[in-house]
Amino acid sequence: MSVSPLLISLEQALRCLPGVGPRSASRMALHLLERDRQRGLHLAEILSEALDLIEHCDICCNLTEIQPCRICQDTARDQSLLCVVSSPSDILAIEQSGLFKGYYHCLAGLLSPLDGLGPEEIGLSKLVQRVSSENPTECLLALASTIEGEVTTHQIVSSLSGQTRITRLAQGVPVGGELYHIDVSTLSQALASRTEIK
Repeated sequence: MSVSPLLISLEQALRCLPGVGPRSASRMALHLLERDRQRGLHLAEILSEALDLIEHCDICCNLTEIQPCRICQDTARDQSLLCVVSSPSDILAIEQSGLFKGYYHCLAGLLSPLDGLGPEEIGLSKLVQRVSSENPTECLLALASTIEGEVTTHQIVSSLSGQTRITRLAQGVPVGGELYHIDVSTLSQALASRTEIK
C-alpha cells in the first residue's frame, strides 16, 4: 500500500475516541492535514497539556487541574447536600442545569461484576468515609437507570444506611413525551414514582 504510514498511524490514533470509526478518523486526519494545520497543532498542544495536568480531585474525584477542584473550594455551596454520580460527565450535565447547589462525589463507574468493577474498584469505601466525616443531611444518588445503576444504588443505600437521608433523581415520563413512545420499564418507573398534584 502506498499510503503514508504516518497518516495511517494518525487515523488509528483518532479511532481511540468513542464513536469514531475508520471513515470518521480518515476524514478528521485529512481535514487537519489539508485544511487546518494550525488548529491541529493547537489541538495537539491542548491535548498534551490536559493529559499532563488534569487529574482527579482528592475530595470528590471530579477531573481538575487544581487540588481540590473549584467546586470543592466553593464555600457558597450547600454543605448539607452531596450528589453521587458515576462519572465527571454527570457533574458537567448537572452543573449546566444550574439547579444543584451542593457538592458532588464521583464514583469510578457503576458496579459491574462482569467488567471486574466491584465496590473497591468504583471507590465506594471513599464515599462511605466522606459521608461519615462530612455528615451531609442528604445524599442524592444521580445514577443511571440501568441494571448496573440499580445495583450500585442498592449497595450505596446498604452502605450508608442510618448515616444520612438518601434520595434519588425522579424517574419516569420525560417532559413532552408521548406515552405510546415510552418503553415499559420507564412507564412502570413513572407509575411507581407518581406524586400527588397540589
